[in-house]
Amino acid sequence: MLTLDKLPVGEQAVVMSFTNDAVKLILLEMGCIPGETISVERIAPLGDPIAVNISGYLLSMRKAEAAAVEVRRV
Repeated sequence: MLTLDKLPVGEQAVVMSFTNDAVKLILLEMGCIPGETISVERIAPLGDPIAVNISGYLLSMRKAEAAAVEVRRV
């Protein structure tokens, strides 16, 4: 399955599941829940962190955290 860290800038996807329980808890508290549409807005010049748009706001996360989010392209 595709993970959020592999999603290109500007492309939308739907959050499906998480592969890391520790990251799952943190992201759920910030509104990154399964079924929500998410898109990568920006990637830092060195590739880490990335900014994603979810639920109408920008959320910054490390690439390792994004790798734990499984998504499906819209």
